[in-house]
Amino acid sequence: MENPAITDHEINPLIAQRWSPRAFDSKLVEPEKLAQLFEAARWSASCFNDQPWVFIVATKDDTVNYQKMLDCLIPFNASWAQLAPVLGLVVAQKNFKHNGKPNAWGEYDAGQAAATLALQATALGLVTHQMGGFDAEKAIATFNIPETAKPVAAIALGYTGETSNLPSDLQERETAPRARQPLSSFVFTGEWGSPSAFL
Repeated sequence: MENPAITDHEINPLIAQRWSPRAFDSKLVEPEKLAQLFEAARWSASCFNDQPWVFIVATKDDTVNYQKMLDCLIPFNASWAQLAPVLGLVVAQKNFKHNGKPNAWGEYDAGQAAATLALQATALGLVTHQMGGFDAEKAIATFNIPETAKPVAAIALGYTGETSNLPSDLQERETAPRARQPLSSFVFTGEWGSPSAFL
């Protein structure tokens, strides 16, 4: 299933095609495609080129680590994400590598890497669903994440599955039209709340 964005202005089709379904197929993702995803993330922009992101990944054929990852999700997310063949955590390192000082942009940069990964996934015919609904403390303990790093998101990844495999309430959400706030609500010039003239 596809659910492309209906945009007000023309954008790259790859961006319009990217979305966050909950229906996943159980088909495993090919190792070469997984490597391509993280290669894309590797080339994301970051402050001082520090590359503060870490991805902890579990594939469904690695049953022990997959279950550990699934157990870190809140029950609602686990209910549908358990069909995804790949689960992961996005982790931001808190300090710069070159001087050890706090990196105030680490989470921002880790988010950029995850967004780049999501676009590469779309290009490869895959889908991702990024989640805030996970137990960070459990993830830290489960995967031995050091105090110098912070888990910021979980990701489900794979091929699109059948919407009919979801509970009825989630089926409705899956097929609902996609919506976004108007540009005038967040693109300002001069002062906060003053929409830019080019919109």
